[in-house]
Amino acid sequence: MPLARLPQKHVAAADAFLKVNQNLMTTRSEPTNQLSTTSKAPLPHLRIQPSKGWVSLKLHELWEYRELLYFLTWRDIKVRYKQTVLGAAWAVLQPFMTMVVFSLFFGRLAQIPSDGVPYPIFAYAALVPWAFFASGLTSSSDSLVGSANLIKKVYFPRLTIPIGTVLSGAADFLIAFVVLLVMMLFYGILPTVNVIFLPFFVLLAFVTALGVGLWLSAMNVQFRDVRYTIPFITQFWLFITPVAYPSSLIENEVLRAIYGLNPMAGVVEGFRWALLGTDSAPGPVIIVSSLASLLLFVSGLFYFRRMEKTFADVV
Repeated sequence: MPLARLPQKHVAAADAFLKVNQNLMTTRSEPTNQLSTTSKAPLPHLRIQPSKGWVSLKLHELWEYRELLYFLTWRDIKVRYKQTVLGAAWAVLQPFMTMVVFSLFFGRLAQIPSDGVPYPIFAYAALVPWAFFASGLTSSSDSLVGSANLIKKVYFPRLTIPIGTVLSGAADFLIAFVVLLVMMLFYGILPTVNVIFLPFFVLLAFVTALGVGLWLSAMNVQFRDVRYTIPFITQFWLFITPVAYPSSLIENEVLRAIYGLNPMAGVVEGFRWALLGTDSAPGPVIIVSSLASLLLFVSGLFYFRRMEKTFADVV
């Protein structure tokens, strides 16, 4: 019914109702309008666009996303032995059983020298850093493909994925290292003063694993054949590294320096020298190994950053 045909008292009531509603709407909208006029601070934004050619490494972003790096590392540690019967015991069983096989075939049957220390601990002292390197190499090479959903959905420094994967292997390394100390006590071997250099050799193993992992993880995004070459690369690298035999078998110093182009040769020899006090000090081997490891790491960083722009589209 039109408002004009209503009784006069109803018209007055309708006018009052409309005025009250109008006042309420005005009162409720004032704080919102006031808030919208006072909060005009610019919001931070990030424009993501493909890079061209060789780009900067932007390592400062790793510090800005350090919490993400921590959670990625912790995630890999928790998932590593999830739903396994033996759990973290695999961190010891793998190098220990390899040490048993090496001791039987290389130590007893082939009579490979062990630089004056019992062959079992000679082999196990090399297998501890080698297992850390091999685990980081294998897991980091497939880390980007395994995190495809995360890469496609949100922006973050892609470097955090392989770095966190390699860092997660530190837990296994510490467990295996404790067993190594127990074996040293069992054989009556005490660390020498050279043990102060041990953190350097651990760092060298980490840099080597990460450098190779950066190369292979970026290549694995483009060429999925890479994952099938990882077992062959790891096995071949094991036998060209002085794990089952000492590098002292190479008597020529020039050849020993060339042998140091394998970064893990310096790591393994350094571990034995620092912990077991073997006579084969790394010398030129560790210098060449350090330079080779640094070259792998830096070149891997630049190659990874160059290919990073294609990860979200290809992975």
